[in-house]
Amino acid sequence: MLHFSEDPTITRFVPHVAPTARVPEAYVWAVDRDRAPAYWFPRTCPRAMAWALPSTSAGDRDRILGTGCGDRVHAVEYGWLEAMRTVRLFAYRLPAAPFRPIGEPEPHAHVATVPVEPLCPPEPVGDLFRHHEEAGIQLRVMTNLWPFWDAVIGSSVGFSGIRLRNARPRPAR
Repeated sequence: MLHFSEDPTITRFVPHVAPTARVPEAYVWAVDRDRAPAYWFPRTCPRAMAWALPSTSAGDRDRILGTGCGDRVHAVEYGWLEAMRTVRLFAYRLPAAPFRPIGEPEPHAHVATVPVEPLCPPEPVGDLFRHHEEAGIQLRVMTNLWPFWDAVIGSSVGFSGIRLRNARPRPAR
């Protein structure tokens, strides 16, 4: 299990109710390796992510992901590029035993209800742009995330939006 943070001094993760939580239970949150790319961003950076599913239509794949552009895209706003370039992000490795998957219809994270200590000191994540490139994930930069997000959620691709409340306001229609 992995937990990403800009704080390299955490020695113990204690369950808490996050200010942005949609559930009232106190948890320690973590992700598995497959979900880690969703956290290769500064903590408060809004991002819209989309990926191909077995059920994704050819039209949606071309329209949302692009023809011949891979199976996954992450989108951020221009205003976050400098933070992505300069953030010092750390990955904590956590023991898997106390965690269980959470999320419907498909788990998107893992949670523990007991305090968890990292297995080792946190590791610097490094260059976030390079990680995206090496993982074959398109990184799109947009003036505003909302038109892309609206297209994504109205399509047959898989998707996730994180910290969208920090995005620029929706453009006037």
